[in-house]
Amino acid sequence: MTSLYQLVYTSLRNPSCNEQEIEKILDACRKNNPSKNVTGILLHSENHFIQYLEGDKDIIKLYDLIKDDNRHRRPVLLSYGPLKERVFPSWHMGYKSLNKERINFLTAGDQREKEVFQSIIKGEQQSGSGAINLLVKFFHKG
Repeated sequence: MTSLYQLVYTSLRNPSCNEQEIEKILDACRKNNPSKNVTGILLHSENHFIQYLEGDKDIIKLYDLIKDDNRHRRPVLLSYGPLKERVFPSWHMGYKSLNKERINFLTAGDQREKEVFQSIIKGEQQSGSGAINLLVKFFHKG
């Protein structure tokens, strides 16, 4: 049985969450994630967050804490399950800011992938593996 799990969620960014608050989130990740053996990425726009986390089975407890953070609202868990190996093994939290007007697909993405990504941003439930594969592709190639 695997001891490695992944978790993906999306949420709406509160208007009061400015760039200084984003830096505080990233600083907290840099400080806390190594000791918890958590890696992943944070994508954010003016209105949304998408976060992919990797860690042990208790990573769901971290999500419970994240849900209570007042810098965002209406979190939606898109995926939680076992993982064979880390996708971002050395990233205690990679991040990327997304343009608020449109998403620039710098990857070779087809129309279906673009629709899935827009759906993720809107907080609509997706197939876990499809959402994860798309986020990984978007982040690595972008």
